[in-house]
Amino acid sequence: MTSVQNPLVRDWLLALQGRITGACTAIDGTPFLTDAWSKPPGEPLQGDGITMILEGGPVLERAGVGFSHVRGPRLPPSATQHRPELSGAPFEAMGVSLVFHPRNPYAPTVHMNVRMIAATPASGAPAFWFGGGMDLTPSYGFDEDAIHFHATCKGALEPFGADKYPRFKSWCDEYFHLKHRGEQRGIGGIFFDDFSELGFDGGFAMLQSVGDAFLDAYLPILQRRKDMPYGERERSFQLYRRGRYVEFNLVWDRGTHFGLQSGGRTESILLSMPPLCSWSYRSAPEAGSPEAALYERYLQPRDWA
Repeated sequence: MTSVQNPLVRDWLLALQGRITGACTAIDGTPFLTDAWSKPPGEPLQGDGITMILEGGPVLERAGVGFSHVRGPRLPPSATQHRPELSGAPFEAMGVSLVFHPRNPYAPTVHMNVRMIAATPASGAPAFWFGGGMDLTPSYGFDEDAIHFHATCKGALEPFGADKYPRFKSWCDEYFHLKHRGEQRGIGGIFFDDFSELGFDGGFAMLQSVGDAFLDAYLPILQRRKDMPYGERERSFQLYRRGRYVEFNLVWDRGTHFGLQSGGRTESILLSMPPLCSWSYRSAPEAGSPEAALYERYLQPRDWA
C-alpha cells in the first residue's frame, strides 16, 4: 500500500463511520460516545482508532461502530491461514466494523465490516487484500426483510461482476455457521476475505460500494420493526438468540481472533457483544410457533435475492 493509497482508504473509512453513526442518532435520538484511542509506545501493535458506542437507546440497545488503523511487526496466524508465504511479515490493517443490537426483538441484529490489510514480506512484493461484508441476524424472521437485505447486497456487487454476489453469499452462509451447533447464525448476506483479484482500484471501489450500501440495506428494516409491540416471551427469545451470537464471535470469528492475537485493543475488539444475553439448557421452541419458524425457514441458507 503506497503513501497515496493509505490516506485515501483511511479518509473514506472515517467518513463512513461518521455517516453511519449520524444516521443512527437521527433514528434513536441518542448520541454516540466517541472514544479516540492510540496504542502506547512499546506495545507490539501500534496505531490508533475511534470507537463509537451508543448504549441504552430507545431503538438501539447497543450499537458499536469502530474504526482502527494499526501496524504490527508480524501477521498473526489468523491472517495467514490462506497466505502462508506472508507468515511473520510486518503488516498494516485498517477498517470499520459495526454491530447493532436493537431493543425490539422483531428488529434484527446486524453486522458490517470493511477492511484492508497490507503486508511486506522480507522477500517478494508487498501484498494487500480487502475483506468485509454484512449479514443479518433476526430473532423473528420476515421474508420482506430478508429479500430487501439480500437484494441490496446483490445490487452493491453487480458492477464488479455477476459472479460476486453468488460467491460472497455462499461464502457468508459457510462462514457464519456455528459448527458446534450445526446452525446458521442468521439469514446471511455477503462475506469476502483475502480479496485482491481486481487490483487496488477495483478492490477499493468494491469495498466502498459495500460500505455505502449498508444504510440502504438495514435502515428500512429497522424502521419497520422498531415500534412493533412485544412481550416477555419475545424478549426472552431475543436474549437466548443473542447467546448464539456471542458463541460465534468468541469461538469462530476470524476478526475477533485477529484482533486478540495481534495485541489489539480488547474493548474495541469486543464492541460486538450484546448488553444482555442468556442461555438455557436444551431449549426447544414450540411446534408451529414464530420461534420455530426461525429455525425451519430463516436459519436455512436460501436464495433470498
